[in-house]
Amino acid sequence: NHSGVELHGFLSYLIKCNVEGREYKVFGYKGKQVRDNIHSEDVARFMFEFYKSPRVAEVYNLGGGKGNSCSILEAFAKVEQITERPMNWKYLDENRNGDHICYYSDLRKMQSHYPGWSVTKKLPDIFEAIVAGQMDRNTNGTR
Repeated sequence: NHSGVELHGFLSYLIKCNVEGREYKVFGYKGKQVRDNIHSEDVARFMFEFYKSPRVAEVYNLGGGKGNSCSILEAFAKVEQITERPMNWKYLDENRNGDHICYYSDLRKMQSHYPGWSVTKKLPDIFEAIVAGQMDRNTNGTR
């Protein structure tokens, strides 16, 4: 139920645009900018592991890691496959201010400190969950 908007929460906003037929604006990098994605259940599971065995002054970059990453163009293809709706999008040849071309979290430190934790929700699961949630919201719970 992440409520992404145009400049934050790219995957949920991208899926919302597809489901609602809205135009999605791609800001620069030819749509090849890459982000990792993590399901809220995996975030909560990590927080619980940390709660059970906290480490003072440690810093973790919690994310989906390389295995759960995709570009905007790859995300278009994945959502179109699920919804069977073409993505309505426009390319703007201007990068967002401060945008990275590629970001995914290095999970090795987290997995070393908390070997009982790993990403359990893979990218297809995340897409399916966001699409289902967005469709339910758009139809008031009826499909």
